[in-house]
Amino acid sequence: MNTHTTTRSGAAIFLITMMLFAQSAAAADAEQGKERGFTCMGCHGIAGYRNAYPSFRVPKLGGQQGAYIESALLAYRDGTRQHPTMRAHAASLTDQDIENLIAWITSSGDTRDTATAESAALVAPAATCIACHGADGEGVIPQPPTLAGQEADYLEYALHQYKDGTRSGTVMGAFTAGLSDADIAQLAKFYSSQDGLKILQQ
Repeated sequence: MNTHTTTRSGAAIFLITMMLFAQSAAAADAEQGKERGFTCMGCHGIAGYRNAYPSFRVPKLGGQQGAYIESALLAYRDGTRQHPTMRAHAASLTDQDIENLIAWITSSGDTRDTATAESAALVAPAATCIACHGADGEGVIPQPPTLAGQEADYLEYALHQYKDGTRSGTVMGAFTAGLSDADIAQLAKFYSSQDGLKILQQ
């Protein structure tokens, strides 16, 4: 094959790939997400708002990891993650709705790294958490949720769910199996004390 032809073909493929990437990136509309997510504000936009039963403060979402938001909403939508209110809200979401919500939610918080590896090391049970969630709870890979600044009682609730198998997650199930109630309380207190997640903002 002619070298010039090969070069032109390669350039064309590159340009097409970049155009498709740009279209995909532009597909998520934060303003549409904000409009679609007005019902989210009724719980996640109110500081200290509590889930009725069991009682815990609803999680802060502002600045949360996009990949985690996506997996959570998809799980609520297909029923593999159980919560009556969230199931009702997620059931009608399209894939595009979810992408738009992610664009809005991930731009709604101002997360900052303030903790250090040394401070996390002082909390013995956190040693295993650091590998995925980072020393500061901000996360080192996209999928695990940001923990920094999350409500302490929500973190306790989630960890107990993983421990008793109510909430699925092979890695988290294995990790929480060895945690005592005191360990869980200590972890929740530590991560909630870090500066990070915020309530959703309109």
